[in-house]
Amino acid sequence: MEPKVKDFESALQSLEDIVARLEAGDLALDRSLELFEEGVKLSRYCSAKLDEAERKVEILAKNPEGEMEATPFEEAPEV
Repeated sequence: MEPKVKDFESALQSLEDIVARLEAGDLALDRSLELFEEGVKLSRYCSAKLDEAERKVEILAKNPEGEMEATPFEEAPEV
């Protein structure tokens, strides 16, 4: 089940907010566990979105003839 967020940025912001609240250490155990569970869901959502974006990314690289061409992310040379 995906968290109730509309985009990666809002999911990441929510995750950062949860981490800050948990790090403060002033929550009851039950509330901490609820937030932790929500944070795990947000983390998985963000990870899936990043994986999806990575699959779409193309890097412009020069071919042997010196021309620019689109290369899938997985096949791009390491810099």
